[in-house]
Amino acid sequence: MSIRKVSFAPGEFYHLYNRGNSKQKIFRDKEDYYHFIKLMYISNDTRKFVVRDLSKYIFDKDKQKIRIVSIGAYTLMPNHFHLLVTTKTDGGISKFMQKLSTGYVMYYNKKYKRTGSLFEGKFKSQYLDTDRYLKYIFSYIHLNIVKLIDKEWKSTGIKDIKRVLDYLDSYDYSSYSDYVGKERKEAKIINTDDFPDYFPTKKSFFKEILIWLNYNN
Repeated sequence: MSIRKVSFAPGEFYHLYNRGNSKQKIFRDKEDYYHFIKLMYISNDTRKFVVRDLSKYIFDKDKQKIRIVSIGAYTLMPNHFHLLVTTKTDGGISKFMQKLSTGYVMYYNKKYKRTGSLFEGKFKSQYLDTDRYLKYIFSYIHLNIVKLIDKEWKSTGIKDIKRVLDYLDSYDYSSYSDYVGKERKEAKIINTDDFPDYFPTKKSFFKEILIWLNYNN
């Protein structure tokens, strides 16, 4: 993946996303999801890494790690992904996405014995230019997975809130678990210090999620 010729300004916030060519699946099993999650962690570093030595870098306590972006939220879906980021260095977002995408495509093509591009072109980005928009994206990204069990929930409303909350709580490929207070090693991927403190407590985040789930009700 070539470096994107877009100026991502430090201190600003961006919603990044991409999907598979022709909407094909980019995650076929648990191993695929977790490989991408691991890459999100190790790609977010000024140092280079060797793909074949991936395991030794995972969720370590390396004090020398210097992030090039801060990730505020993420969700992985079968054929696409969403990230909320802000850059910490000039060109940080493009460098991070290049490392992440290249590393994953190499893994995916080798595993499934395929060649060529996996993603639908370069990653897409939305500049979050207002406080209201930025706060909304936290809920949008985390609630994206609800479509997997109810495609029409945004237009018809949620009929069984408990079922949806249970599904959100059990979904491992999202930062939702980190916001509701689950203790897991993947929590090291996100760094909320560089984002506005919209949700100072787990309760305030959960309340925001409930507001959106009940929106059409």
